[in-house]
Amino acid sequence: MDITTVRSYRVARSREELLLAPGEAIMAGGTWLMSEPQPTTTGFVDLTGMLWPDFEVDADGLRISATCTIATLVAWAERVRKGETLPAQEDWPAVSLVRAAADALLASFKIWNTATVGGNICRAFAAAGMVSLCVALDGTAEIWRGTEDVLMPVAELVTGDGTTALQPGDVLHSIHLPATALRSRALLLKIALAEYGRSGAVVTGRIDRNGRSVFTITAATSRPTVLAFAQLPTAEELAARIGQTDGYYTDPLGSADWRRAVSLVLAERIRGRLS
Repeated sequence: MDITTVRSYRVARSREELLLAPGEAIMAGGTWLMSEPQPTTTGFVDLTGMLWPDFEVDADGLRISATCTIATLVAWAERVRKGETLPAQEDWPAVSLVRAAADALLASFKIWNTATVGGNICRAFAAAGMVSLCVALDGTAEIWRGTEDVLMPVAELVTGDGTTALQPGDVLHSIHLPATALRSRALLLKIALAEYGRSGAVVTGRIDRNGRSVFTITAATSRPTVLAFAQLPTAEELAARIGQTDGYYTDPLGSADWRRAVSLVLAERIRGRLS
């Protein structure tokens, strides 16, 4: 796509250089920015010059840079799964969700190698796989708002299909996944009307070591849905909560009633496996 309105491009190397002039837009991987016209954008500000580390691991969990590519995150998770790096899979079994969430994107390897975790979250499409991942694991976004650092759950950052709580000039710096969630047993299931179609519903479920369980619905609802329970719910309890959830929507890839019904089926399958 030729972005004919863009007249300037600069690489930000400091926080001060992230302050945007009128018409400028933040760019990381740029896979969405370059996919369609941007009539109000006259300049790109490239985040990659900030040289943020892709991820940092410590006792508190995993911090993923907004500029970390999906391919890089998947490769790291695969090394964890194979026991080639610490923490090993037996310490953080929920890293299995990384590959599952990336596969839910239905993107080619070319997109994986360019698209960033932060970009996928900030674009906030209902079927955004990185949103599914971060919401499932209690992800918290660190947002640079001028000179202020703002922390916000990813589940609250995404407010609708393609909308967020970000203010003009905000920059997503990183996402933190707590160790408590990464130590959980977790599963992700998805469904689409077409075999290789965009996800119509993505459901995750996890059980923490203290017995608490969390189920999330994305893609089927216009904004992330988080259902928490003190323990693993019964089939009836889970079905009631999913049935009461609002935000299911209709588009050419599925009706609201279908999305609600398949979310219930996927959630029950996850509940059964976790039990």
